[in-house]
Amino acid sequence: MKPLLYSFRRCPFAIRARLAITISGVAVDTQEVSLRAKPKEMLECSPKGTVPVLKLANGRVLEQSLDIMHWALSQNDPERWLDNDHVVATEMMSLIQSNDEWFKPKLDLYKYAVRFPEHSESYYRKQTEPFLGDLDVRLSSDGYLLAGRYTLADMAIFPFIRQFSNVNPEWFSASPYRHLIQWLDRLIRSSLFHSVMQKAGG
Repeated sequence: MKPLLYSFRRCPFAIRARLAITISGVAVDTQEVSLRAKPKEMLECSPKGTVPVLKLANGRVLEQSLDIMHWALSQNDPERWLDNDHVVATEMMSLIQSNDEWFKPKLDLYKYAVRFPEHSESYYRKQTEPFLGDLDVRLSSDGYLLAGRYTLADMAIFPFIRQFSNVNPEWFSASPYRHLIQWLDRLIRSSLFHSVMQKAGG
């Protein structure tokens, strides 16, 4: 019996979980979830009702995307996304935490600016730019966020930068964050990303 991943194709949290599972080569069954009609089985094992959720063969349930990424890579990490160097690993997790706890809430305000008329879309976008600028500087030397290669940080953050770029593609492509644009384009064009974005049965 294979682990079962409850996923939603466009959710950035689910995308990063699928990236790690796919690169690890661990076999899982994936069930695409309708966010308007969440399956009873998923809600029974994870009442929070958000994806991704991974139900392991032994019945254990992983409800957080980073836990799923670490689980998959602990089975097999052929591209060394995890790092044994304590300094690199600590910086990697700090950067991901900044994405999840600082950047993501601001991204939501920018993406759904019409729901928050207190400020303009451009105002909300401006709030995100310190994080974008930091990533751009990190990428300026060798095209990677850390360690001179793709790590968990690149793959955990990439889906959120993709979501950000899709809010206003014209602004993003004309923005000064040239290294970030190139990094995002390279990841979007990768065979790994294409494989995790295939529709069920596609």
